[in-house]
Amino acid sequence: MPNGGSHESAHEASPYIELDRAAWAKLAHEVEDPLTQDEITALRGLGDQLDLREVREVFLPISRLLSLYAETAGRLHRDQEEFLHQATPPRTPFVIGLAGSVAVGKSTTARVLQHLLAHWPEHPNVALVTTDGFLYPNAELERRGLLQRKGFPESYDRRALLRFVVDIKSGKDEVEAPVYDHLTYDVVPDEKVRIKHPDIVIIEGLNVLQPARVRDDGRTGLAVSDFFDFSVYVDAKTSDIRDWYVSRFLRLRETAFRDPQSYFARYAAFSRDEAVAEATRIWDAINGPNLSANVLPTRSRATLVLRKAADHSVRYVRLRKI
Repeated sequence: MPNGGSHESAHEASPYIELDRAAWAKLAHEVEDPLTQDEITALRGLGDQLDLREVREVFLPISRLLSLYAETAGRLHRDQEEFLHQATPPRTPFVIGLAGSVAVGKSTTARVLQHLLAHWPEHPNVALVTTDGFLYPNAELERRGLLQRKGFPESYDRRALLRFVVDIKSGKDEVEAPVYDHLTYDVVPDEKVRIKHPDIVIIEGLNVLQPARVRDDGRTGLAVSDFFDFSVYVDAKTSDIRDWYVSRFLRLRETAFRDPQSYFARYAAFSRDEAVAEATRIWDAINGPNLSANVLPTRSRATLVLRKAADHSVRYVRLRKI
């Protein structure tokens, strides 16, 4: 790939524009940094390498691009009103889907984009919802024999998630989503997060870009991704993600796992070698197969792909042409 430019060859037509880090970073010129280092530290996930430079060179241009897409959707809504010669209902929220593997940094990406987008005056109300809350409770997963397949598509209440997104794109005044507690590793009973009149909604999760399933009667249903206005996939080499997962597991062993209320408290007493072996086993049995079978195949469906290097920094951006 040539430095500071597009990766597309004149002889290799592609539906994507690919820009390396240097070329993408140039798009951030003359834009004020909206986040401080303290804010970035608070947003950063465990194990993610994120600093002011990464925010400025990578995420600031993305937030501006997303803002342009959202503004364009607003203009299209007004044009549609004029075309129909009638006042239509208020414009529905601009919905962004964000996908990627466990431990790739998608949660940090979602939080950073939420805060950056909220700084643009055109859309100050930006909501973030993770699909973890739509996992079946552990008791239900155990009843269905799915506890060891948590994170696979069948472990989610896909109907509830689809209803949630449909309600958002229907323009409902208030929409509720279930809450997930990573400490207890379970959905919190009777607790909801309420979203009121958002300008933008970011929906982050492993499987949000999956296409619709074929029903038993042969018909194709709806998918959550059918209602996205823009989608992002956070990408990296599988071997790097595996290493990040093991490293994160070791950090959690020294922090969250030491809480007696943690679902994984038993791991706190593991030696380092035992913890590495267990993290590797979990990856090889659950997260790795889920990535290769269900998550990675959705990468090509994303509007924008962020490709990370081994040090967690974004090395290039691939954007679908319009």
